[in-house]
Amino acid sequence: MLDLKFLRENLPAVKQALHHRNSKLDLSGFAALDAERRKLLTEAEELKHQKNTASEEIARLLGQKQDASKRIAEMKTLSQKIKSFDAKVGEIDVKMARILEQIPNLAHSSVPVGSNTANKIVKEWGKRPQIVFQPKTHLELGEALDILDFPRAAKMTGSNFPLYKGGAARLERALWSWMLDVHTQEHGYREIFPPFLVNRASMFGTGQLPRFEEDMYRLKDDDLFLVPTAEVPVTNLHRDEVLDEAQLPIKYTAYTACFRREAGSYGKETKGLIRVHQFDKVELVKFTTPETSYQEHESLLQNAETILQRLGLQYRVVLLATGDLGFAAAKCYDLEAYAPGLDMWLEVSSCSNFEAFQARRANIRYRPKGSTKTAYVHTLNGSGVALARTMVCLLETYQEADGRIRMPDVLQPYLHGQTHLDG
Repeated sequence: MLDLKFLRENLPAVKQALHHRNSKLDLSGFAALDAERRKLLTEAEELKHQKNTASEEIARLLGQKQDASKRIAEMKTLSQKIKSFDAKVGEIDVKMARILEQIPNLAHSSVPVGSNTANKIVKEWGKRPQIVFQPKTHLELGEALDILDFPRAAKMTGSNFPLYKGGAARLERALWSWMLDVHTQEHGYREIFPPFLVNRASMFGTGQLPRFEEDMYRLKDDDLFLVPTAEVPVTNLHRDEVLDEAQLPIKYTAYTACFRREAGSYGKETKGLIRVHQFDKVELVKFTTPETSYQEHESLLQNAETILQRLGLQYRVVLLATGDLGFAAAKCYDLEAYAPGLDMWLEVSSCSNFEAFQARRANIRYRPKGSTKTAYVHTLNGSGVALARTMVCLLETYQEADGRIRMPDVLQPYLHGQTHLDG
């Protein structure tokens, strides 16, 4: 959420930033609401001054045993007017809060301006897999080995839900266990295993609500939401708290299943594991000072890259343009890994700096060293990394001519020494 004072003082710049984001949000009524609110507050303050004067006059008259009934009647009238003005201000505050809730974060100055066509590839790593035969897709490989079963998943639940069997189930478990070990033992993150259900306040804090409620899975009776990402519960660990600067940066990593109602368009890019309603992910979350957040952003990106490098997957780093940024992000890098069977680049991680946007919504502050005042932390998060698309890239990259799938060396200890995936 943007700061109200900042919005008031920089309204033209915010409108321009919304235009760069391709946002349709209309802020034309904000200035009028703000002016009306200021006018009401000024008038209310004058009435309160008159009431205080009347109160002093009443006290003087009563002290002199004189008739104060007229002034008492006037004070009651003033009190009613003040109450009415306060109610009107309260109504405007609600309207202004709703406007603030809908405004996306402002893009950092280093973010390219434009739609997704302005996204910038800033790095490429690895070489195209040398597959001398016609590569199969992960769906074909999964069916042949009987390790992916979408028909039975649809029977149990519905379309776009995965069912892993045998080797794929073990590989899925091995992947998140290994990733958590790398991030905790080498990158200094503290492991969290959060609830997979969160309340409305948590979803608001990270920016999913109110704008994206229709894309979320919500329980009918309890007003709880299935987590769309571990970012939500982990960021809300410190909601309504004041941290000491000495604690920062705080670094957490967490595995959760993730649930999203929206599964995208139809066609090649949605078949199999490309777009599913449920997927597993290891998340990285940081709480930092404003001065260090962009340095920590680059470090977070490197932590996610380490996973793809050790898996031996070809990938590229894409700096998203203003029109492609997520609602809460000020800057975001996507990591896209190559899937040779599909001949597609698949997003497997988004590494975002939200600056103070989420912290202001979730009221997460810190106390700078030597200061009595508090300030908002900066929050960051990134996938470190997400399945199931990483699974897609693994299966398709390491397939062999006989239909077997070789496992990267780093995963073999987590697969009891298996060199190839079996059914």
